[in-house]
Amino acid sequence: MKSFYLIACFLLGEWVINPVCAQLIDSKATSETKALYHHLVSLSGKKIMFGHQDDLAYGVHWKYEDGRSDIKEVINDFPAVFGWDIGGIEHWHSNNLDSVPFDRMKKFIIEAYHKGAINTISWHTDNPVTGGNSWDTTRAVKEILPGGKYHSLFVSWLDRVATFLNSLETRDGVKIPILFRPFHELNGGWFWWGRPYCSPEEYKDLWKFTIEYLRDVRHIHQLIYVYNTNSFSNELEFTERYPGKELTDMLSLDIYQRAPLNASKEQLENSSRKFEKQLKENLKVVVQIAHQEHKLSALSETGFEAIPVKDWWTGVLYKTIKNFPISYVLVWRNHGFMEAKNKIHYFAPFKGQKSAGDFKKLYKKKRMLFLKATKKINLYQ
Repeated sequence: MKSFYLIACFLLGEWVINPVCAQLIDSKATSETKALYHHLVSLSGKKIMFGHQDDLAYGVHWKYEDGRSDIKEVINDFPAVFGWDIGGIEHWHSNNLDSVPFDRMKKFIIEAYHKGAINTISWHTDNPVTGGNSWDTTRAVKEILPGGKYHSLFVSWLDRVATFLNSLETRDGVKIPILFRPFHELNGGWFWWGRPYCSPEEYKDLWKFTIEYLRDVRHIHQLIYVYNTNSFSNELEFTERYPGKELTDMLSLDIYQRAPLNASKEQLENSSRKFEKQLKENLKVVVQIAHQEHKLSALSETGFEAIPVKDWWTGVLYKTIKNFPISYVLVWRNHGFMEAKNKIHYFAPFKGQKSAGDFKKLYKKKRMLFLKATKKINLYQ
């Protein structure tokens, strides 16, 4: 039986996940979480869901208006994936690090679930050693592991995360499944859990403790755990901190296109070529490792601030990702005007934005899924 199972796992085409082999790491996962996971597996290689950070909370020219979404106002449909961040929950703050009130976020997450969409959560947690923010790179990982000086403090923070996650439930008591992406962009040097500030083994231990505490001690059984790096130079950089197939459900990548403010046409074209090359090279590694490990994959953060390329959605992004079996692609938030930087900060189109017409073309791509199509799938059944 075991030999048959192993052979079956490799009978499908390149990079496509075999449902026989893909299993959640939580054997006690809720029925809704299992259903979501198996739908994602079945869609792998066929469809790519589109996501947007904080989509229901605010847009470029509005904030906290029921039913609004910059995406919806362009295509008359919502994203299929809604991204949120719980940075600040560790202190029981009223608002997260981007000033979204947690009580509103809870309502948005429940709303997205009832719409038939997926919710994904990251955690820009503060530095537990200094009390500084996520970008305070004072070494902390070793100190919050079992036996460390700040371990008890970190456990208390995980308790608050667990309490919030458990509060995300319907009136009938159904716990809402979440794609949970903690300690993200782990190979970068900007967060205190980043590559320069802890060893590979320390990072793996942090991941292992976090997952096992939430799952086995706090009995959170509605999470799908997402391992995440920033763009990388080679396969070793992506895998050296990978905690193993027993502790992850999905492998993912964050990568953004960048160009100088008021870049020339030539600069934008060069930037696009560079981005496409890096994205394609990185996704090849991500989906290959995911295939080997029988895991899902995703482009969990991407975008081009202010989207200065008119056909960026189909001419750059879709062109590059369309042949990869990623579950979803999510672009970052539409903050609006940033007074400190005297600019409008956004990554998704809004009505009248120069790339809105091309985004409508992306919406019509058969491979892309937005909410109306996703709702018909009944992801949680």
